[in-house]
Amino acid sequence: MSVTIEAPRTPARRRNRGVNWEKWGWIYMRASGVVLIVLIFGHLFVNLWLGEGVNQIDFAFVAGKLSSPFWQVWDVLMLWLALIHGANGMRTIVNDYATHPITRAILTWAIAASAAILIVLGTLVVFTFDPCPAGQPADLIASFCPVQ
Repeated sequence: MSVTIEAPRTPARRRNRGVNWEKWGWIYMRASGVVLIVLIFGHLFVNLWLGEGVNQIDFAFVAGKLSSPFWQVWDVLMLWLALIHGANGMRTIVNDYATHPITRAILTWAIAASAAILIVLGTLVVFTFDPCPAGQPADLIASFCPVQ
């Protein structure tokens, strides 16, 4: 039995004329990487260098940030881009190293499911965070909350 290997410059046959998901994944990784650099360094600058630095970070600081729509959008955008960026990178690694199709499918679905769950939970935390919940004992409520 002989195996013929095509010449390196032989044009590849296209089986699917639909969307080239690998190309769009590649473009997403480059674009999200640039945006993430801006978001992450902006996050670090505000949290660590402005004001009192790391000493200012406590529950009140986080509650104050999460009460602002600007910082909610900033943090959710950073969360979504980072999780999708990481999941796409993990998907690429699985495609490179998982040789069995069933193993590849299971790992890819596990990565997608975990990224989706973390995105939903993180988004819920950012948009539903209430530092002063009603009906809680006074000793459990933050000092900056009005007495109810």
